[in-house]
Order: sequence, then C-alpha cells, then structure tokens
Amino acid sequence: MGDIGMPTLTLPKGTQIIHRETVAAKEPWSRQLAPGQYLTIVDLEGQQAVDFLCYSAGLPIDRINLPNTNKLNKSLYITKDAKIYSDLAKVMFSVVEDTCGFHDTQAGCCSCEIDKVRYNVTKTESCRTNFISELSRWALGPSEIVSNINFFMRVKFDAEGTLNITDGISKAGDYVTLKAEMPVVAVISNCPQQNNPAAGFGPTPIEVIISA
Repeated sequence: MGDIGMPTLTLPKGTQIIHRETVAAKEPWSRQLAPGQYLTIVDLEGQQAVDFLCYSAGLPIDRINLPNTNKLNKSLYITKDAKIYSDLAKVMFSVVEDTCGFHDTQAGCCSCEIDKVRYNVTKTESCRTNFISELSRWALGPSEIVSNINFFMRVKFDAEGTLNITDGISKAGDYVTLKAEMPVVAVISNCPQQNNPAAGFGPTPIEVIISA
C-alpha cells in the first residue's frame, strides 16, 4: 500500500483491527458484526466491484432494502454519511468513510442466467452463485437474495434513463468503511464478472478489515 497516489488507509479513531483477510478474486465472504464494529472493504488494485448484502443477525427476514436506502438518503448512490436501511427501515450500517465517492445501488448482481441473455455465454462464475454458497453458511437460501449494493462499481444513466455499467473510478487502495448499527451479517461477492467493466474485465482481490 505504498504506491504513489494510493489512498492512505485510516481506521476509525480509537479502533483496533480484530480481523483482517484478503478475499481472492471471484470469491465470496461473510461475517457477523456486533453493533459498533466497523467493516472496511479495500479495493486493492482498483476498478473491482464488490457486491454486498446484509441481514439482521437476530431477524434475518429483516434485510437490506435498497428502495428504502435510496429514499431515506435521497440518492441513487452510496457514499460517505449515507445509511443502509432494512426492510423495516432500521439502520443496518452507516458509511463513515469513503475514498471512492460512488457506489451503485441499481444494477444488482450478475448471474449465469442474465449473462446468457446479455452476452450469450454459459457456465459463467457469478455473484448470485457466490451469494447462494455463502448464504447457506447462515441457513439462508436463494429466496433471501435481494437487490444488492455494488461497492466501487460505476453506473450511469443518460437523459432517457438508460442504464450503463461503465469503467470504475476506484483506484488501487480505495476503501469504504461501514459502521454496524445492529447485530448484522455482512455478505460479499468479490465480483467475478468478465464480460463488462464491473471488475475491469479482469477480477482482482480485495481486503476486508474488521475493527472495533
């Protein structure tokens, strides 16, 4: 993390790292966090989308709700000072730091099925497959997959409302830090997409850090 121009990783004041690991390209990850703990997601090489879901640890049917998140933040995008809301309009996470400045809430996750429609490819690795695999660790199934945040992914809309996934703006070392506001399970798919710019056409590792 010493490259010129790379953002300096700063943990929330007064906290210490309690868990740190690298998530390989194309792989899933999950962890339960207690209220007041922080999750930092680092884009190690830049332009790497990170698909993100979260669920109340005490009531898993209360999960991330992006329409609530968009409405209550009055924004289509996630950045510093935004809050992530649940189905019951409870705050699940607060965004306390963000060096990228743009995170998508509209495009959802890739899947084998949609890649067949979009790109006429079959048997692709996908975020949906990753989510299914990782959610099974928490006794949750495919029906619990809802619309997700895409950290570090750039999506644009033109004047007619056409959606386009474009080149990411995140640089190597960019990061976002979330503060857990309830007991919560965070689930990540380090996006394996290679048919559009979501992961720069070549997926790369990320780092996740838990601090408190």
